[in-house]
Formats: sequence, C-alpha cells, structure tokens
Amino acid sequence: MKLYLITAIALSAALSVSCGSKGGASSEPEDDLVKYVNQTIGTGGHGHVFLGASVPFGMVQLGPVNVTEGWDWCSGYHDTDTSIIGFSHTHLEGTGIGDLLDITVMPVTGDVKYARGSLDDPLSGLWSAFSHSSEKISPGLYSVDLDRYGIHAELTASERVGVHRYTFPQSDKAGIVFDFQNGGNWDRVTDVHVEKVGDKALQGFRRSQGWAHDQIVYFYAEFSRPFDSLEVINANLEAQGEYASYSGPLYVRADYRTAKGEKIVLKVALSPTGMDAARANMAEVPDFDFDKTSLQANKAWNEELGRVKIKTEDEKSREIFYTALYHTMIHPCLFDNLDGSYMGSDFAFHKGDGIHNYTVFSLWDTYRAEMPLLFLLQRERSSDMVNTLVRISEQNGGKLPVWHLMGNETDCMVGNPGVVVVSDAIVKGLPGVDPKRAFAQIKSSLAMDERGQGLRKKYGYIPSDLYNESIGNDMEYAVADGAAANAAKAVGDTAAEALYRKMSHSWRTYMDPETKLARGRFADGRWRPDFDPFMSNHRQQDYVEGNAFQYTWLAPQDFEGMVDFYGSEKALVSALDSLFAQPEKITGENASPDISGLIGQYVHGNEPSHHIIYLYSMAGRPDKAAERVREVYSKMYTNGRDGLAGNEDEGQMSAWYVLSSFGFYQVEPASTRFWFGAPLFPEMELKVPGGILTIKAEGLGPENKYIRKVSFNGKTLDRGWIGWDEITSGGTLVYEMGPKPEIWY
Repeated sequence: MKLYLITAIALSAALSVSCGSKGGASSEPEDDLVKYVNQTIGTGGHGHVFLGASVPFGMVQLGPVNVTEGWDWCSGYHDTDTSIIGFSHTHLEGTGIGDLLDITVMPVTGDVKYARGSLDDPLSGLWSAFSHSSEKISPGLYSVDLDRYGIHAELTASERVGVHRYTFPQSDKAGIVFDFQNGGNWDRVTDVHVEKVGDKALQGFRRSQGWAHDQIVYFYAEFSRPFDSLEVINANLEAQGEYASYSGPLYVRADYRTAKGEKIVLKVALSPTGMDAARANMAEVPDFDFDKTSLQANKAWNEELGRVKIKTEDEKSREIFYTALYHTMIHPCLFDNLDGSYMGSDFAFHKGDGIHNYTVFSLWDTYRAEMPLLFLLQRERSSDMVNTLVRISEQNGGKLPVWHLMGNETDCMVGNPGVVVVSDAIVKGLPGVDPKRAFAQIKSSLAMDERGQGLRKKYGYIPSDLYNESIGNDMEYAVADGAAANAAKAVGDTAAEALYRKMSHSWRTYMDPETKLARGRFADGRWRPDFDPFMSNHRQQDYVEGNAFQYTWLAPQDFEGMVDFYGSEKALVSALDSLFAQPEKITGENASPDISGLIGQYVHGNEPSHHIIYLYSMAGRPDKAAERVREVYSKMYTNGRDGLAGNEDEGQMSAWYVLSSFGFYQVEPASTRFWFGAPLFPEMELKVPGGILTIKAEGLGPENKYIRKVSFNGKTLDRGWIGWDEITSGGTLVYEMGPKPEIWY
C-alpha cells in the first residue's frame, strides 16, 4: 500500500522561598506531580502554548480552539479569548506559525450556522462563549462549560485516541458536529472524505495545505450510542491564493434526542496512513470508560514527570518547574500506528521496524536545550527521534530535517539544525543510533547547495548583498559545521573533520573590528553601510529574528575564535557585560515580535541568545553566569498566564529552565561538556541511564547564590563543567554555595 501526496509546497524574588526561608528544604513532593502542572502558564502573552489533554509525546493533543485567529493563536487558544469553536485533535506547542488543529469536534443543541463565526455575533457560527472559571485543566484532562448550549465538555486522550465526554441538557435536537473546514489556524482544507460505519461510527480523512504544505489526517470515530440521524453539510470553499477550492462535506452532524444530564462519549482515533489503521489504533481505548482513560493519562504523566524529583518549600517554584518539564514532553510526537507502520517523508507507507516514528521537529529551537535534555531524561524515545531524523533524510534525498511537520519539510528557519541533533547523538554515543549510518546523512546534508549554502562554499561566507538574512543563515550553518566536525572526529573521518572545522569559522568574516559586532559583509568585502546594531526588520535584513547584538555571540562552536577576536577572555567578559548593559530597545520599521524578554540586548524570549550567559563560565567567570541565570529565572519564568518571555517553541523555552535548574547547561553543539551556572533547588534527583543522579546545592539561599566548590561522587572538580558520562552514570553532584563570587577553576 502506498500513499501518494503531492509535495509542492523562579529563583530571584522566589529564591528566599524556593530555597526555604531558613535555608532548609521540605520533604520530597508527593508522587502526584501532575497537580503541580499549570497549563495556563504561557497561554497569555506570546507563549503560544497548547492547552488541553494529551499523554507524553502522543500523536493526539486534544483541546479547545478559539474563534480568533492570528499570531498569538498559533496553538488555537489564548487567555484573552473566551470563545470555543470546537475541540481539535492536533495542536502545535508554542510555535511562531500556526497549523494543525485537525478534526475539530463541537457539541451543540438546536439549529446552528455552520461556520467559524465572529466574536461580534454569538450566532454567526458554531462557537460558544465560556468562562475560564469553568475550566478544569490537567495534562491528561480538560473540561469546560459551553455557555451557549448548556453542555459540559470533558476531554482526555491516549497516544493515538482522543476521548470526549459531553453532558447534554434535555434537547430534541442535540448534536455532535465534525467541522472539517475550521480549526486549522493558518491552513485551508483541500479534500475531505467521510463514511458512515454502521449506526455509531464514522471514518474518513482531512487533507489540508498550510505550513505543512500537503497534510493528511485519517480518523475513525465511535460514539457510545447510535446516532438518531446523520447530516452531511456541503459547502463551497472559494479559492484563496495558492490554495485550491474545495466543495464537499465540510461538516457532519450526528443528531440525538437527549435527556437532561445524559452523557455521550466519543472516541476519535488518528492515523497518518489510512482509515483502517485509524480503526486499528482504536485498540488503545477499547471501551467507552472515559474515567479509566483519564486515569491512565494521569498515570503516564506522573511517570514521566517523576523522572525529576525536587525538594523545595516553595509551591510556586515547584509549579513553574513541573510545568516547564511538562512542556518539554509534548513534542516531538508520535507519527506512526499502533503496529509501528508509518508514512515516511517520501509519502509512502512503511511497515514498522521497531523504531517509533516521530514528527513536529522544531529543530532550530530545540537543538539548543530541548534535545540535549531529552537525551538525558528520555534515552529510548530520543534514540527513536534521532533515528526518525536519519530515515527522513534517507527518504528525502539525503537532507536532514530543518523543520519537519507531519511528513512535510517546511524549511522554516535557517541553518542545518538537524545536523546538530544527529551529531550530538553520535558524539554522545546514543544507544540504538548507528553512527556511520547517521554520519552519512550529515555528510549528504552538508554537501547541498540550497538555501545559501552554495554561496557560502563559493565565498567562504554568505555575502549580505547576495542573500537575505545572510548572517543568521551563515552563523547557524557554522554551528552545524562545528557539530559535524565533532561527529566526524567521533567516527574517525579526519578529512571531514578538518573541512567542517574550517567551515565552522565562517562566522568570523562578519565580525567588524571597529564596532566589535557582527555586521553585514558584501561579496567584495565591504561592510554594510549605515550600520545600526539595534535594528531588526523581520525577514528583511542580515539577521534572523534578532539584531547585531544577539548574533555577535552565535558561535558557541568556536569559543577560541571569540577570545581571539576580543583579544583575551577578560576582554570577552567585558564585551558580555556591555551586552547586558545596553538600552532595551529595538529599532526598525518591522521588528520581529520574537525579540522579547530583554536584559539589555540579551533576548531570552528567542533562542539565539539562550547559550550566551554560559559563555561567562567558559571565560572563567561562573559568578557572572550565576548572577544572570538567576536574573532570568526570576524575570522570564513565572506562574502567570503570561509566564513565558517568548514563544515556547516546542519545549525549548522550558527546556532552558529545566536544564539550567540542574546547575549546568550544554553550550557547545555536539559536545559532552555541560558548563556550570546556578542550581535552582537545594536538592534534586534525576533518573538517568545509569541510575539516579542526586544534585545537592548545600547552603543555597538568598545570600548563598554563588557556587564556590563542586564535587562529583566525593571528588572535587577543578573545572567549570561536568561531563556527559559523569551525568548519565548517576551518583552525587554537590554544589557548595556561598555569598561571594568565587572562581574554583
């Protein structure tokens, strides 16, 4: 069988509490860690997070969708909105572009207008108002009252099945509507197929065009009682730009007569390959026991959250931490069937081979902290994720993913982030990943000339007068080259190591000795005139979602080159100090909204800055790193609805917090060194491949915020980092904290 798809397209203020007001720590938290997850964090501001029911890394993310569309509704939901058009089975998590929100279901009563509607007219579509006070929110359970219809909606999920329970009022015309037109925030439906299966089931698919240029989701839906009748509502969807027009069954309504308080359960199984596979996936939820499924989802989340245990007396800090850990386990998500079969990036059907297939790889974001964190805490899953990246490349002409979404390469963002992640797996010796097979895809990816790479090979850098966003592209390519050089060394390819190491220095071409900043460089060597380091014009300048200040530091693979440019580690530290002391301003007519969470010109709300603070530790000033890390803990992460400094970006924003809370962070791409910063809690326990890693911050308190000594398994460390093999082997890592800045290495 083959499917042929056409591919065209919280320490600081909380420090005194989290460390214990008297410097002590409470007993370990209860095993029910789910109760500390606050899904509303990031639903306001520009967090763009998913809110709803799921299980860790599951294909289904079942949650509400608002009427409003736009940038802050990339996940379909925003705290400022109190409308619901329905409950969709797939969601993105904190992205800057919208898509998914497939197979949207809305329970109704009476006659309705089959449309999305608008907020100025309550009867303009299917939508209902709701109150945030009626929402019950937990990782594996979401419920809300739909005011318009008097219906109580409850949602839960397994990996591939979404389960709905609707409590209806008395009605002669109650209904459950499948809406195939709306839901998708920035996509357009191109094809829909629906079949009636007996008197209590439906099956079909929704095909759409959006960020994922050609996406198809198959479903099989079962109702707990036969429908009294079934309505198919056809409508015309006019052509919109490149999107094809479509005329077909955009809405399907199962009608019921209901008694007051009657509950109807609906199960919807998804598949990437076919209706029969979706029906087989329903085996995950064989009955209509909603509560049992919800308890299983709760158990699954507790098991995964339990990979990290913390000691603290501060409930607020615990809430922020476990919510962050939760956010790191939504994506990447499964993209295969219960039997392991999947649709590949070649859009062909593949039988299962013992490796789970995954999708939603926001790699430009997640190579920095999310994927290293998963390598540490989710070894088996992360091995499957890396193997997914490798076979995507094998099925897609030898190109590792850039931003892979539901079988589609979107080519969103810049550089070769897939190379970084796969290289990291090789360097760390991730079990289950064949280093030679993986390295072959790294080599083929770096040999390509697309997306400015040909210019880079010709000139040694990407000239700013020949290619837009030249610095952002080139510097990310250089990061990937540095990672690939490390991978080449690991597999013994000395020629490739030398080549990639040389290319990883291309960023140096942009370093202007006069301004001491990264500045546009033309093909003839001239510097870009009229240079304004504060300027950011979105998609129309030399940088990508940033300006000269942020991109000056995007060379974690070449720290020696940074030191050479500034003349000494002391001078580099002074330049870092200057970065944080700059005015918090961005100039330009169309500045990127992603530039958020500023401390001077350090931008924590976007990923290119995430490693910068730890350069202090690499330069021998861990005290300065500790000060800034703690400032970020306090300013950029709260338990409010706007508690994230920027887009969650599929776990990266939260992964920075989680990884940093351990007291260390991976700065260099594809490296085994994790540089020290600022431990967040008095004691933590991590389930690592070798057992339990206990992390203690002895004496940690409002005054004792600096590391003065580090020991691992009783041996004092005279270096500013801890190794991967040490972390993963388990044991005891002890930070001795003090009130004054000290350098122990």
